[in-house]
Amino acid sequence: MTFHSMWAELVPIGRSSASGGYRRYAWTPADLDCRAWFKEQAESRGLAYEVDRNGNQWAWLGDPDAGDAVVTGSHLDSVPDGGAFDGPLGVVSSFAALDELRARGTDLAKPLAVVNFGDEEGARFGLACVGSRLTAGQLTREQAHRLTDGEGVTLARAMEAAGYDPDTVGPDPERLARIGAFVELHVEQGRALDLTGDRVGIASAIWPHGRWRFDFRGEANHAGTTRLTDRHDPMLSYAETVLAARREAELAGAVATFGKIAVEPNGVNAIPSLVRGWLDSRAEDQGRLDAVVAGIEKAAGEYAAAHGIALDVVRESFTPVVEFDHALRDELARILGKDTGITVPVLGTGAGHDAGILSGRIPTAMLFVRNPTGVSHSPAEFAAEDDCVAGVLALADVLEGLARR
Repeated sequence: MTFHSMWAELVPIGRSSASGGYRRYAWTPADLDCRAWFKEQAESRGLAYEVDRNGNQWAWLGDPDAGDAVVTGSHLDSVPDGGAFDGPLGVVSSFAALDELRARGTDLAKPLAVVNFGDEEGARFGLACVGSRLTAGQLTREQAHRLTDGEGVTLARAMEAAGYDPDTVGPDPERLARIGAFVELHVEQGRALDLTGDRVGIASAIWPHGRWRFDFRGEANHAGTTRLTDRHDPMLSYAETVLAARREAELAGAVATFGKIAVEPNGVNAIPSLVRGWLDSRAEDQGRLDAVVAGIEKAAGEYAAAHGIALDVVRESFTPVVEFDHALRDELARILGKDTGITVPVLGTGAGHDAGILSGRIPTAMLFVRNPTGVSHSPAEFAAEDDCVAGVLALADVLEGLARR
């Protein structure tokens, strides 16, 4: 099966006719359809298919217990109304790269595997990379069971409803011990490759990043009869904090985004009693990130005090800077440049990935495929098919070089 035909099969799953974006949230029917697609791809190639204790899917060529396996893959879930490429490009490219190796008649000395990590985006339960975090021991069973979606459904209940056993989730050191290297291909979430004219790049590091919840608690009242001077309106403090986040990020050369908000009682003619906003902030280094978040918290506290608003700030998740394995990164550069002599660009990213989560336990690396607009997490996300094919060939070269090493 070609890259094009696999892509065509996957494209309709979970796509909103209203927005054109994707709503493939963890353990929903769209996610289960994606999982069924993965299983079908594995079995149609005669690969050994399995699901681990955390719901991650694996397709093996060779004996998994032989050790020192070379693994590739990504995820199939999406952010709300996300694009087609973030995650799925890595999974489709992995199967296509495996097909390419078979067509070449490559004699592999190590087992290969393709993986689909579950709930990478965190769109439903609010925590990114759940499948890989559980596997790497960064999330405990108890913590996972406490995660809930916007409707109050727990992760455990959602898994159970989808036919999976939530009581098995947790660290999986035995599985990680099988893996000698993990290489994740991903569409670039920026324009660095487009600006240099390169189709494929190698990741150097992932910026430190986190998510913070800001709860502004005021007093609900009538929008038409309450004098402005008598109001304790948390929306004002929230709005001023959004502007402060932009200022602090600009000063530090970082990024800060309030992209999600919940309001109570959420009535057009009611002053809110609660405004809850989620901050996503990322920076090139830890010092800058700490300065940005501290500046935003300080401003939020001052605005809240001025309006008689109570404020709580909770850090919901955090990932420190990830430096990808230097030896593996250099090996990728050597493999991709050995026949052409071309230097493949190496670039950092502000986006989190499963490869970053696993990097503390096993050698990991990433390949990026050119994104001509730099748009991601949007229906406008795009990569040209010839660039995608170039990514497949680059991944095949890397897998071949690592598995024959």
